[in-house]
Amino acid sequence: MATPSATGAAYGNSDDSSLIQLVTFKIGDEEFGVDILKVQEIIRMMPITKVPNAPSFVEGVINLRGKVIPVIDMRKRFGMSASAHNDQTRIEVMDLQGQVVGFVVDAVSEVLRIKESTVEPPPPVVAGIGSEYMRGVGKLEDRLLILLDLDKLLDEKELDSLAGVA
Repeated sequence: MATPSATGAAYGNSDDSSLIQLVTFKIGDEEFGVDILKVQEIIRMMPITKVPNAPSFVEGVINLRGKVIPVIDMRKRFGMSASAHNDQTRIEVMDLQGQVVGFVVDAVSEVLRIKESTVEPPPPVVAGIGSEYMRGVGKLEDRLLILLDLDKLLDEKELDSLAGVA
């Protein structure tokens, strides 16, 4: 993973107020980004304990330094087909509306700084995977980056059921 100081020529410019810092990750062939301030840590896969009657997208719970954390499979959340975990699979531990939650992703790419001006709102005709969770689309030189709005990833009822899982 790249260090923040090594990401992008824009680092250190007087234009820093218009930069957003993201942690990028892959789910399938798509690349996503979330605000770095929401990410507490990124850990390797570990045994996940299944929880009976949990929502379908909840993989289970993990014990992270004595704290029980619910884990969401992002592939299931976005309605994608399951994929076997490999040595690139990670759990991103994030703050989701004040609750600590782990998200299983296929791979973590890098820490990236992009100018806010390169982010466009989600296209109105998008009806694909997770479109309701999109904050925008970042246009990078050679690719597009889907920016997720973590606060919209789960509704209030789902958040409450997560709290019951943990």
